[in-house]
Amino acid sequence: MSYDLVIIGGGPGGYNCAIRAGQLGLKTAIVEGRGKLGGTCLNVGCIPSKALLHASEYYEAAAKTFPAMGVKISGLSLDLPQMLKQKEDAVDGLTKGVEFLMRKNKVDYIKGFGRIAGAGRVEVVGADGAKQTLETKNIVIATGSEPMPLPGIEIDEQRIVSSTGALSLKQVPGKMIVVGAGVIGLELGSVWRRLGAEVTVVEFLDKITPTIDAEISTAFQRILKKQGVKFELGHKVTGVERQAGGLKVAIEPAKGGAARTLDADVVLVAIGRRPFTQNLGLESVGIKTDARGFIPHDGHLKTSAAGIYVIGDVTTGAMLAHKAEEEGIAVAQTIAGFWGHVNYDVIPNVIYTDPEVAAVGRTEEELKAAGVEYKVGKFQFMANSRARTNHETDGLVKVLEEVATKKIVGVHMVGAGVGEMIGEICVAMEFGASAEDIARTCHAHPTMSEAIREAAKGVDGWTMQA
Repeated sequence: MSYDLVIIGGGPGGYNCAIRAGQLGLKTAIVEGRGKLGGTCLNVGCIPSKALLHASEYYEAAAKTFPAMGVKISGLSLDLPQMLKQKEDAVDGLTKGVEFLMRKNKVDYIKGFGRIAGAGRVEVVGADGAKQTLETKNIVIATGSEPMPLPGIEIDEQRIVSSTGALSLKQVPGKMIVVGAGVIGLELGSVWRRLGAEVTVVEFLDKITPTIDAEISTAFQRILKKQGVKFELGHKVTGVERQAGGLKVAIEPAKGGAARTLDADVVLVAIGRRPFTQNLGLESVGIKTDARGFIPHDGHLKTSAAGIYVIGDVTTGAMLAHKAEEEGIAVAQTIAGFWGHVNYDVIPNVIYTDPEVAAVGRTEEELKAAGVEYKVGKFQFMANSRARTNHETDGLVKVLEEVATKKIVGVHMVGAGVGEMIGEICVAMEFGASAEDIARTCHAHPTMSEAIREAAKGVDGWTMQA
């Protein structure tokens, strides 16, 4: 078979690249070895975790929030098998939907593991061992990432789990230790805390979510502690001992000091992810990974080999599904002879805990380090009327504007539903908006989004509702 484009990897970057390429008339094939399209995100990442986050939030709200609102429930209980089933149902429906989109856009979906076998050639090995070779003018590497292992600790996906195992625990653990205070660890840790587990997070650094704005990180941790999550910051896990009645987790201060042991029923290892480049045949076309294992590109998603592009987690930049989608679209456009561009300054990041954390653009620490003069506006959800009526007053909005350009360069939020609200900021930043532009834009009352407007007013010193 001969193609204009063959995509190796069927995650959000790969399948969106395939859809756009099909729309633009390119003869396209997508190769995926998992047996299902959607990649980590749809199968064992973003989508199933959100299904459990949503369901567990309902469960906790029914127990703790509803009574204060005058809604009494008797006989409340957890049906974990059903909760896991509805998660799988959501995943199954969406993976079938992606397959439909391939057919709709005349993309050939080829099941098997793909590897580059020289210029213009992709070899595919099926589950039965059968091989076929695809001839193509262009190749897109979209193989994503995999969980980072913790040296010396074997993951069995039963008691010591990665994010994959944490999505399918057969019972709620009495005690769960989460290794790593990043997005994945905090999201999945919050799921099992709401369902009844005692959760302790062990983090090597002295703050949680180290890449987000420090003020938001501090507020976020304070909220999680109030909810019952325990933290061991500035500590590292040095070993896990399996015992008949549970696990013994050895930790010690990152900067040196006395070791301690924590008890656990389940340990979730969530120290990050690494690019997946095994057996890709990169050497056949002279592509080399960088020191961290990522496949570099020239700034326009082209690798060092002619006709080969790279997108998503397997290359540099944020490991986010929507970043991969944008890159996939840009590559398809480029190959078809149209514009192809990704604005990396406007890639939102969301932590889907309750409350959520959402951010886009630069943090206050980054602006200080770069010597950029800026102004800040803040607004607490405690002063927002909708937040008060909804009993969702934790959190704040923080707007950063560059003085020289009067452009918004960063917005950081923690609060209920801020993952949906960040889209307003992304649009504003794409159009080069100032804080005043948002401050003078009418927002519906009462809504949570008014907090954004009030924070924007605060940049110029005229917050009105606090």
